[in-house]
Amino acid sequence: MCGRKYAVTIIGGLVTVAVAVAALWPVYVRPRTDRPAPADAILVLGGAHDGREQLGLRLAREGYAPRVLFSDPYEYSTRMNRICHGGYSFEVICFDPSPRTTRGEGRELARRARAQNWQRVIVVTFTPHISRARYVLGKCWSGELLFVDPAPRLSISRWAYDYAYQSVGYAKAFFEDC
Repeated sequence: MCGRKYAVTIIGGLVTVAVAVAALWPVYVRPRTDRPAPADAILVLGGAHDGREQLGLRLAREGYAPRVLFSDPYEYSTRMNRICHGGYSFEVICFDPSPRTTRGEGRELARRARAQNWQRVIVVTFTPHISRARYVLGKCWSGELLFVDPAPRLSISRWAYDYAYQSVGYAKAFFEDC
């Protein structure tokens, strides 16, 4: 009898996980992304160095925006130091968000966008973060946000981690304003 209860519990847990993965697939694995279009700025959100910095710079080189804002919440990053102090044909602005979260990045975006009357910003982040970033940044600024993604290859364990991490982040963001 005890073995049967254990088996039912295991099967129930597996079904629950499968339903959660399926339900959240369009949120984390296949979120809505946008085609880049001319914008006032490109905002590269902080996080893993997974190609997002290079994508932001490439979009600026291709003429999508005259400036790139890099969230730089790192204590010290050789890569970010190079980017923030490099010579470009477009403006590069690095900032340390307060707080060091997507919410802080949204606040900085809103402050700059309002001060400079921006209408459209291209946001670069990675796949599992797009939907939550769209939600959080949209709470901070009502302008047009276009989300693009360097599409990094993620391991199954990383996907599992991000399902949990982004879900907790969504729950937290639900109760916060900008």
